[in-house]
Amino acid sequence: MQTIDQPATTDPGAAPGESLLEAFHQYQCALVGYTRQITGDLDLARDVVQEAFLRLARERPQPSPDRLAPWLYTVCRNRALDVLRKERRMEPLETTQLELVVDQGHDPAAAAESRDEERVIMGFVEGLPANQREVVHLKFADGLSYREISELTGLSVGNVGFLLHNALNQLRRRIARQLPQP
Repeated sequence: MQTIDQPATTDPGAAPGESLLEAFHQYQCALVGYTRQITGDLDLARDVVQEAFLRLARERPQPSPDRLAPWLYTVCRNRALDVLRKERRMEPLETTQLELVVDQGHDPAAAAESRDEERVIMGFVEGLPANQREVVHLKFADGLSYREISELTGLSVGNVGFLLHNALNQLRRRIARQLPQP
């Protein structure tokens, strides 16, 4: 009998629970950020991600290691959308704000300027259409490939590339108009 303390693993040679724990450590933060983008609520996002990992622990057969990230993102996306539909509150996607970690050796003025520029850029990302915002987040914040984004969103690989291309062009134009050039 399997317990939550000893879930099935994706690697047959791994100790019980080792692969699930590794997957949790590897993907949890990114999944919470992605799911928060969909739900607009950090606590709800954490609940959705927790449900995804519980589902992974029960999944038979386990997704192969190369399919694990797309599987987790798909489960989180679908569950988050289900929760929103159930609660009847479809809110626009919200991009997770990136936090800067300022090192002791960095110039505080430069760090403040960098944070200001980041806020401007994140504001530009927020101004993109929802489908472009989602693929930009999946590509650059979560590091997914075009194929993985395609599988997750149901878009063709070509459409993912098209959306990213258009989004990046819009961002470049907006940034060039707003931010001072060095």
